[in-house]
Amino acid sequence: MAATPQPTDIRLHQASKLLEIHFDNGTECMLSCEFLRVYSPSAEVRGHGAGQEVLQVGKEDVNIVAIEPVGNYAVKLAFSDGHDTGLYSWDYLYYLAAHYEPMWMDYIAKLEAAGHKRKSSA
Repeated sequence: MAATPQPTDIRLHQASKLLEIHFDNGTECMLSCEFLRVYSPSAEVRGHGAGQEVLQVGKEDVNIVAIEPVGNYAVKLAFSDGHDTGLYSWDYLYYLAAHYEPMWMDYIAKLEAAGHKRKSSA
């Protein structure tokens, strides 16, 4: 199995609330802070097993306030709403980059199904 591409550059654009990631295989992506927050790998969001996921609502204005490297395999992201327990491994960041569109559409559909209206971010 091929190794997961490694990030070569991670930059936070706080004004636009986007995290820019460049991988060593040439892949580049811009992931919104909201997307990263609602798909946090933490137990608080994912639960402790299948079917225990917690739908995150009202995260349109969330921003990243700190990015902390964890060894040579992950970063810990701290968000403006106080959430800071998820470790984003290189594998997971690459997965999010590769599956952004369907995952975002799935999130929007789940919000609508739960009766939540997303407000447009300022």
